[in-house]
Amino acid sequence: MRFGQSQRTLAALAVGGLLLAGCTTGEPTGGDAGGQSPEALGSGPLTFAVVTHSKPGDTFWDVVKSGAEQAGTDLGVTVNYAGDPDPAQQSQLIDNQVAQGVDGIIVSMANPEGVRSGVEAAVDAGIPVVTINSGLEQSQEYGAITHVGQGERLAGEAAGERLDESGAAKAICVIHEAGNVGLEDRCAGAAKTFGGEMENLQVDVSNAADARTTIQNKLISDTDVDAVLTLNPGIATAAVGAAADADSDAAIATFDVSADITKALTDGTVLFAIDQQPYVQGYLPVTLLALKARNGNDVGGGQPVYSGPAFITKENAEQVQAFADQGTR
Repeated sequence: MRFGQSQRTLAALAVGGLLLAGCTTGEPTGGDAGGQSPEALGSGPLTFAVVTHSKPGDTFWDVVKSGAEQAGTDLGVTVNYAGDPDPAQQSQLIDNQVAQGVDGIIVSMANPEGVRSGVEAAVDAGIPVVTINSGLEQSQEYGAITHVGQGERLAGEAAGERLDESGAAKAICVIHEAGNVGLEDRCAGAAKTFGGEMENLQVDVSNAADARTTIQNKLISDTDVDAVLTLNPGIATAAVGAAADADSDAAIATFDVSADITKALTDGTVLFAIDQQPYVQGYLPVTLLALKARNGNDVGGGQPVYSGPAFITKENAEQVQAFADQGTR
């Protein structure tokens, strides 16, 4: 099956990236260290900034933040976290960190063009940048040393295949952040491999009640919809409620996982979840930047380090539940 082969390939890439992060060694040079001399490597404390497109209270980004902060604790690195969903404001946050002279910057690029100037300013200042989550295709072009995340279109294709296998004939793909290229790629990938009809539905992740009503109204007005693919665990929970309110038997599937979603997977109210491992997207970039600053290591070879996708279903949800409960999945 095509999906199984894709998963094995992605898993191998992810493991390979992690092994490189832990094992790559070599004499640091000025070029490898972003312009620093070997004598300057590792001298003094390190401060890294994580600047994402997160909104307050978003459980996904809370896990990313936890991963970054735990890596900072484990590695003796100061981690400054900031987020803003508006690309102009996010770019300004990046500029602020450049002005403060941080030792590395980690950036999510939901709107790559909107943050391009900030990312390129950091690179021009000799500050190594790792992109995460969104913006994989633009990461190398903008000068980042690597990207940590999943291939969103590939993950979408895997979701579409799984929905097709479930027997669904008409699906909606719920986008919760307008203009987020990663979310659009997920839906485009799912539409490509799904054998039935699929259309996008726009909601706002910051208003779960309104999102629930919007999905409910769609299910009531179009009773042919028999599957709902969401791209966020909070919206997935809203979709479960919307289906119940609409008296619809539509299957609910989602990207990303939380404690609520693993419970829903266990009781069968959610068909599957695709896990891109947000904790890894926080923890690993801090590790990579610390290795670069302290040992001159470069990981990824200009290519992404994949953190997903991986399917979670009723069969393996219990294995993930304990980690979700502690906030690391």
